[in-house]
Amino acid sequence: MTKSAPRVVIIDYEAGNLFSVRHACQSVGLDPLITSDPAALAHADAAILPGVGAFGEAMSHLQRLQLGDAIGRFITSGRPFLGVCLGLQLLFAESEEFGPHPGLGIVPGRVIRFAGTSPGGDRVRVPQIGWNQIHSPAGRPTAWQGSPLAGLAEGEFVYFVHSFFVVPERAEDVLCVSRYGDQEYCAGIRRGNLFAVQFHPEKSAHEGLRIYRQWAEEI
Repeated sequence: MTKSAPRVVIIDYEAGNLFSVRHACQSVGLDPLITSDPAALAHADAAILPGVGAFGEAMSHLQRLQLGDAIGRFITSGRPFLGVCLGLQLLFAESEEFGPHPGLGIVPGRVIRFAGTSPGGDRVRVPQIGWNQIHSPAGRPTAWQGSPLAGLAEGEFVYFVHSFFVVPERAEDVLCVSRYGDQEYCAGIRRGNLFAVQFHPEKSAHEGLRIYRQWAEEI
């Protein structure tokens, strides 16, 4: 007998980048299902909340599709959950993007915009689009051990597209940080079975697939 591939639900709430996430899952041996059906989460081994776009509109879609409560129940169940880009931000309590707008409230904290200027008055392009480095949080050099980031080089380059970033209330939730202009910000969180990143692993070449592969090993 051969063991079947773990079923991973990719949550479709009309917010983009679904097929690149599905391809990454298939590349590491997972069985991905793109769906808007909240009932599908009950039978999944793991789930991914991807996304690009505006926070308020995304929350409206999640509520209209009755996905908000289903996501909360899934995370409470202890099964692996991955948030990507907007999918990270939506897990937080509130965003100031065209807002304020309430989020799913699963992670304490809020979402704020890059300032667009440095303290010295230099302009910083917003959104950030392109490759940037991630680092372990200050004073926690072993934070990546036992996580999907394990084994990545300190200062690894990954791909970002965003104008807003998360500010967790709990420092221990921060898994990795990045810097854009003069702003250091949270680029990823780990909270039990919940792993979420601001960057796009599925667009981050070999090391991005490594992140997916190591997440798949947790399922």
